[in-house]
Amino acid sequence: MLEECMQGLNLKDGGIYFDGTVGGGGHSYEILRRSSPNGKLIATDLDDDAIAAATERLKEFKDRFEIYKSDYKQYESVLKEAGVDGLDGVILDFGVSSHQLDSEDRGFSYMKPNAPLDMRMNKSQPLTAETIVNEYSREAIVKILKEYGEESFASSIASNIVKDRERKRITTCGELVEIIEKSVPYKFKQNGPCARKSFQAFRIAVNGELNGLYDCVIGLVGKLKKGGRIAILTFHSLEDRIVKQAFRYLSLDCICDKSLPVCVCGKKKEIEIVNAKPITADLKEITVNSRSKCAKLRIAEKII
Repeated sequence: MLEECMQGLNLKDGGIYFDGTVGGGGHSYEILRRSSPNGKLIATDLDDDAIAAATERLKEFKDRFEIYKSDYKQYESVLKEAGVDGLDGVILDFGVSSHQLDSEDRGFSYMKPNAPLDMRMNKSQPLTAETIVNEYSREAIVKILKEYGEESFASSIASNIVKDRERKRITTCGELVEIIEKSVPYKFKQNGPCARKSFQAFRIAVNGELNGLYDCVIGLVGKLKKGGRIAILTFHSLEDRIVKQAFRYLSLDCICDKSLPVCVCGKKKEIEIVNAKPITADLKEITVNSRSKCAKLRIAEKII
């Protein structure tokens, strides 16, 4: 959904933009190209491979971009270090990159049976999916599967994980997939890969993807100049729900109890929501890139 994201940002020459999830640099490249010759970009990512790939991809723009190894949620310190006070646009793409999914050593994909149970965006952090699967309590695993994967068979999957790890440490994606497969009743296996929700849940837990997301969206909007835009691309309902709630709060003029005769909260509407319903990929894009099927794009414009 590259074109939809770029149109949503309403790019201009000389603008200053923040790409909090630079990945391979696809969005960043177009931002710099379309804001030429004077637009600037500040970007972050936790993945060393992504930073290296993006730096190479953006090298033609020379001094117009800076990439920091950081969580986008640390935008305050990143922007301060970059000497940036206000932004003309922000983009966040919460999808796992194709490079991460396709890399055998990263452990993000349930379709890579020999891959290690890793799932870290930041390879220098200690917590991995293997640690969670082998060392967390059954109750903690159930909670992760239910809250982050919305997995109906969380209890059965967690019980079988605990049972199997007593015999042998679970270390590969293939071993985890086998446990999940035997935990799901046969009639439910016709609805697609059984392991998808569980892998999503463990990945979110490993990387703390939802922690502080609401506050981060609120804060990044606060960094936008009047007329600046924020575009957020989500890939599952949990992220989208948080973004939707944050946008709704920012679009309200008053949050006082309706029984009060006058407003005492002083809250002012900060944004106009550009698209009332999330933008989704069209059939043409889904045919070319099946991973875009779950994508939802929400865009808002700062008005004060």
